[in-house]
Amino acid sequence: MATSATGFASTGDTTEKKVSFDAVGPGLYAYTAEGDPNSGIIVGDDAVMVVDAQATPVMAQDVIARVRSVTDKPIRYVLLSHYHAVRVLGASAYDGAEILASAVTRDLIVERGQQDMDSEIGRFPRLFRAVESVPGLTWPSITFPEGMSLWLGKREVRIMHLGRAHTAGDVVAFVPDAQVVFSGDLVEYRSACYCGDAHFKDWPTTLDRLAALKSVALVPGRGAALSSRAQADEGIAMTRDFLATLYGSVENSVKKGRSLKEAFLAAREVMDPKFSTFAIYEHCLPFNVSRAYDEAKGIDHPVIWTAERDRAMWAALQG
Repeated sequence: MATSATGFASTGDTTEKKVSFDAVGPGLYAYTAEGDPNSGIIVGDDAVMVVDAQATPVMAQDVIARVRSVTDKPIRYVLLSHYHAVRVLGASAYDGAEILASAVTRDLIVERGQQDMDSEIGRFPRLFRAVESVPGLTWPSITFPEGMSLWLGKREVRIMHLGRAHTAGDVVAFVPDAQVVFSGDLVEYRSACYCGDAHFKDWPTTLDRLAALKSVALVPGRGAALSSRAQADEGIAMTRDFLATLYGSVENSVKKGRSLKEAFLAAREVMDPKFSTFAIYEHCLPFNVSRAYDEAKGIDHPVIWTAERDRAMWAALQG
């Protein structure tokens, strides 16, 4: 069994990760960092789209520098795959860019954006380097209900809400001419799925729809870029197994009338042997079990995490 984290969430994780910037198709790049949040870059005929902005404007400058190493075309669009602070608060670095998100994502920012910002900064300070550069919440300038096609000259980018999963408003970006998809946190590769705001019963069906795209490369939300169909399928299958193992255990605990703490310990017994080596596993597990426990008890809309709720839950489960 893995040992419990020695400090709250990822406050003790101070080791900077090595950034990789890899081509995953013609004019398509993955910005990855050993399990830290990824960004994607789509270069079109006349402009560039960045998928997920990073956590602060200062951190986003490194993404911009990598873009400038491959093209001088303007970054005209920033797509937010979902509302989590670590993905969106760097958007102000992209001067003049339109900020795109699903309508549901905007609704979630209205409902819980400030609480999420305060919560995430408290959980993982290293991922919010130069947090003082964040001007406030990121608000999309363009929203859509289910999806849209955006054209970068002749290059189409299909933005699709495939269903509820990591959050209620997740979207992916699919580039048909290259059969490459940027999945956001619908898929993680050798990194724990964060499920604190998830919809466990919907997520597998959403993964089915993602798999149906038959992409030849996939950029996950965390972990290395998956540069073949076989690797993309492996990443989807690994994510599916993580979710099924976790939710199956917690649902069984709820049926047996176990307490949240008992459900957490039972989940560890099946999760640790398979996933304890994954990035941010210890950070995610208490939040994941808490949300799975709620959903198994019939709470469809995830309870808002606050900095105070985070620490109370952590003390109860990891203390």
